[in-house]
Amino acid sequence: MNITASSPSLLNIAAVERETGLLKDTLRVWERRYGFPTPIRDDAGERLYTREQVDRLRLICRLMDQGWRPGKLLALPPDELDALIAADRSTHTPTLLSGELAAALRAHDVDALRRTFQTVLLEKGLKGLITELIAPLNVDIGEAWLRGDLGVPDEHFYTEQVQTFLRGALASYPRPGKPPRVLLTTLPEEEHGLGLLMVEVMLSAEGAHCCSLGPRMPLTDIVRAAQTADADVVALSFSAAFPARQALEGLRALRASLPPTVELWVGGAGAPARIRGEPGVSLIRDIAELPLGVSDWRTRH
Repeated sequence: MNITASSPSLLNIAAVERETGLLKDTLRVWERRYGFPTPIRDDAGERLYTREQVDRLRLICRLMDQGWRPGKLLALPPDELDALIAADRSTHTPTLLSGELAAALRAHDVDALRRTFQTVLLEKGLKGLITELIAPLNVDIGEAWLRGDLGVPDEHFYTEQVQTFLRGALASYPRPGKPPRVLLTTLPEEEHGLGLLMVEVMLSAEGAHCCSLGPRMPLTDIVRAAQTADADVVALSFSAAFPARQALEGLRALRASLPPTVELWVGGAGAPARIRGEPGVSLIRDIAELPLGVSDWRTRH
């Protein structure tokens, strides 16, 4: 029997990456280390995933957003994953993704979405835009995506519009460029950049001097850029899908390569908790903690 990527209900690894946000390398590592997912191979040897496996991966991603680690989740059958999701939903009631905002997302209405962002920006300022709208809205959209109320194009539309608006807001925002000088990026295997941009907005609102390299930077380039920018802090963001062990190894290697005077700040849903307490590393669990982190740095310097 010929099996190809065009076979019904089968998705290739690129399609699974788009639908779940999990990197191809992560999918391969999980397959090798945990025995799931279990793709079949087409006639060319390429991996193909069933819809059931993709749905299970989406459940796992949602729970990882809530702090669960993949090693635990990948061993659970779908019904136990559903039970964990149900328990999480009972503690979180979406309050933002409704009315005109939900309609704008589903209709891909750029102007309506920008009006919502602009209204909150004028009322709450840059920090309020992030902490009171974007960050909680990200959670609500994740819930809606998991339920099937929003599709992959809707989620991608939202992400692109948020990033476009935040970059525009930053471009028109006065930047005094006070210390600390913060270099923002991710490890080379982390391609999600929205969290990084949200951090840049929060730091800029505190008057910090930010230099963003975007995602997926090799360690040697991060070290070189920190020297070039005369950085006081290197800030890294991790999405929930990033493997914890890989994050820990990368952070320790980077910490060992940076001058001791350069601090390493780590945040995001995938930031490894075990890095807490290591010299020269600050773990930031909530983006709302960033202003306190800047204030603390200035007090110490």
